[in-house]
Amino acid sequence: MKSATLRWLRHVLWPSSGASEGQRQLRPTAYLDGLRGFAAFLVYVQHHEQWVHALYNHSLENAFGWGGHRYFITLPYVRNFFIGGHMAVAVFYVISGYVLSVKPLALIHDGEYLRLFDNLASAFFRRWFRLFIPLIATTFTTVTLWSIFGVFNPHYELKSTLSEELWNWYVEFKNFSFVFKDGWLWPSYNAHLWSIPYEMRGSIVIFTACLALARATHKARLLSLVVLTWYFLYVVDGYYCAMFTTGMLQCELDLLARRLAEGKPGSYFPRWLRALAPYQTSLLYLALAVGLYLGGVPSETNKVENLRTGPNFGWYWLSYLKPQAVFDYKWFYLFLAANMIVLCAGRLRWMRRFFESRFCQFLGRVSFALYLVHGPILATVGDRVYYAVGWYRDQSEHAEPIAHWINRFPLPRIGPLGLELNFLAANLFLLPFTLWVADVVTRAVDEPAVKFAAWLYKFVQNYGGDAGEKQVPLAPLTRVE
Repeated sequence: MKSATLRWLRHVLWPSSGASEGQRQLRPTAYLDGLRGFAAFLVYVQHHEQWVHALYNHSLENAFGWGGHRYFITLPYVRNFFIGGHMAVAVFYVISGYVLSVKPLALIHDGEYLRLFDNLASAFFRRWFRLFIPLIATTFTTVTLWSIFGVFNPHYELKSTLSEELWNWYVEFKNFSFVFKDGWLWPSYNAHLWSIPYEMRGSIVIFTACLALARATHKARLLSLVVLTWYFLYVVDGYYCAMFTTGMLQCELDLLARRLAEGKPGSYFPRWLRALAPYQTSLLYLALAVGLYLGGVPSETNKVENLRTGPNFGWYWLSYLKPQAVFDYKWFYLFLAANMIVLCAGRLRWMRRFFESRFCQFLGRVSFALYLVHGPILATVGDRVYYAVGWYRDQSEHAEPIAHWINRFPLPRIGPLGLELNFLAANLFLLPFTLWVADVVTRAVDEPAVKFAAWLYKFVQNYGGDAGEKQVPLAPLTRVE
């Protein structure tokens, strides 16, 4: 068991013999996979920090010096690595907008409109299954194991029988799976999955935009995406849709720049962006600095007045930039932060190399599974491990069922907030264990779900048809530049 664990860690942390970093075959968007994986890791970190330091959440979610508290992990920029989970979700959405539109936009640029239709039909059909099959499998497994073994979870009260539990799971899931349902969705079995319906809605926006703007000129398509983004931010509260459309906008600009560099006919790129080329590096570092600062927006409440009280490091003035339409102000600043981070990740060489490293690529491969499983593991295994090393909340009404775990292996609670010795020691077990479970779920559930969705799409194309039936081709379309 020990040797198998060491082999797995070796495979994750550095290349196996005979395969150097330079020999690894990476996709052009591999850095986005690594960025998504690192963002999923930040979600893990934030939830563990907040779980253990629940008494300090007011300080963690606010600016450095709030209420007279000056904790190292709440400093600007530093806080992103400890309380950067919300920023990570915004990064997820921008990346999704980018990668979902790469192939459709490339086909549009090449005038391959029939292939564009096939691509969008396939992607649209498969998207729901891609997102919800792993969710179904993990939540079903979680609730079944919890019910059968009577596992205590301080955030969920088990039903009296397994059949009652499964019925409750079905009711919750059927409501959760309807992505157009009004209101905020918090599945009780795993509250961290609230972002999945928004991911599906944003995907629909991208597929629709690709289809609707397929025959537009390059300049009109760019303008339309800008107008859509403005609409989602300043007219309606659709911050997540704005993140998707700006991801698509970044993808469009990258593809246009590539066409221009290759000298393809009909190439177009905004003249004002070309004029900025000599200052690119300086502007990118400025964007990175601004983006990381905005990514640490204090977000204890959704009231913008929170930014205008106490020590705020400029947030008083920044608060007046918030659009009236955005209800929860943090998402506007995270929208800006995520776009700047994604913009820099592919253009600053050192950032790109970091996100293309083996560890970040591993995180990218298991990122969805990590997002799915880290919450249930934290609520069961994590709770007991933290109790065992000396982290427990005396005033918590939930302490009694697992009180026998308290101080099983006590370690000193020394060090700055968020970096205490016993907190870090607990994660020497919890982090590798969570990554291992995520790896297993990726192999056993996530990747098969992708293959199943692809198989199902081929199945519906042929189901009930004659063996010799052929699809009638559409009339050729004239390419529009």
